Amino acid sequence: MHISYDFKGQVALITGAASGMGLATARAFAQAGAAVALADVSEAALQKAVDDITLAGGTAIGVLCDVSDEAQVAAMVERAVATFGRLDAAFNNAGIQVPAAEIADQSVQDYDRISAINQRGVWACMKHEIAQMRKQGSGAIVNCSSIGGLTGRALLAAYHGTKHGVIGLTRSVALEYADRGIRVNAVCPGPINTPMVSSMLERNMLSMDDLLRDVPMRRLGRGEEIADAVLWLCSSGSTYVTGQALAVDGGFTVY
Repeated sequence: MHISYDFKGQVALITGAASGMGLATARAFAQAGAAVALADVSEAALQKAVDDITLAGGTAIGVLCDVSDEAQVAAMVERAVATFGRLDAAFNNAGIQVPAAEIADQSVQDYDRISAINQRGVWACMKHEIAQMRKQGSGAIVNCSSIGGLTGRALLAAYHGTKHGVIGLTRSVALEYADRGIRVNAVCPGPINTPMVSSMLERNMLSMDDLLRDVPMRRLGRGEEIADAVLWLCSSGSTYVTGQALAVDGGFTVY
């Protein structure tokens, strides 16, 4: 059974929206009636995503944005609000991976790059999204962490560190705005069938056996399954939920 949501009259903003979990979530919000602002660094993929949504009857715009640049993040939120008049929901999903490495061998350039996008990018997005939501007195934000924010894994310390940081940001900001009508939560996806995971498999950063060994459901998740969790966390069905890190991982973190 597929759960349906009603976001008519609302505006949603999704980063990393041109593919994978971000695109699945943008489509889900649009299908539920929301006007959607999609943000990404890939202009061609972003335009295709916007075209697909509008051709399907949705309302959408695309905004080029590198979330590691706060000025671009501010402009992204400003564009969404200028176009649609408000901001009700946000999925801060943009993220990257860097090559697996022992920490003693990892470059500071890789560490700084992944931190700037995965962690500081979430901070910047929340900062500017909440500035608008605070004016409205309402809003819901979901940040994309990972099972890497709940566990550790050898050779992926930089990535896991950023995803732990996202949960810390989520919990602290949730407390700041819990009594002001703004909810902030995180999703922690397990292995999901996305371009990032496909790239890691192609570059032998992971093997399919590695990915599925600790997943009790013995399959990769789908982007649509993350979208369902994000929409629930932004919906009227979760109005007493804030500051949580929801694992959507096929049972990975149960072990």
